[in-house]
Amino acid sequence: MSTVPGPLVWEIVKKNNSFLVKEFGNGNQSVQFSRESNNLYNLNSYKFSGLANKKTVAIQAAGKDQSVLLATTKPRKQNKPSVLSQRSVMKKEFRRMAKAVQNQVGDNYYRPDLKKAALARLSAVHRSLKVAKSGLKKRNRHA
Repeated sequence: MSTVPGPLVWEIVKKNNSFLVKEFGNGNQSVQFSRESNNLYNLNSYKFSGLANKKTVAIQAAGKDQSVLLATTKPRKQNKPSVLSQRSVMKKEFRRMAKAVQNQVGDNYYRPDLKKAALARLSAVHRSLKVAKSGLKKRNRHA
């Protein structure tokens, strides 16, 4: 059984799909976002699309603790959705998680073009998981 090539899928879904969000920016400029699961920047483009590419990367919060889920797809398992993605939960400090993402995405020849985007997504997810310290706030002396 053969699969459909990625550029053909992208030409079909780029202007109209269920994940597409169109917003208007400054003036007449419109920005298109995407809510699909394996899209690192949530932009509607072929490079970041989780629908059109066989090799995708997803980074999400895994739970209430400071764990992060790194999911990559296996390109040879496109016809078997149950074993399509390889998931790993990382519970380490941020530098070790960043090194693991860098090794998995960039240095392992998986998708080196997504290394910067994956590290940015990891940083944003890790920053959102941090709990604010409770206590007195320092007052500004110049106010």
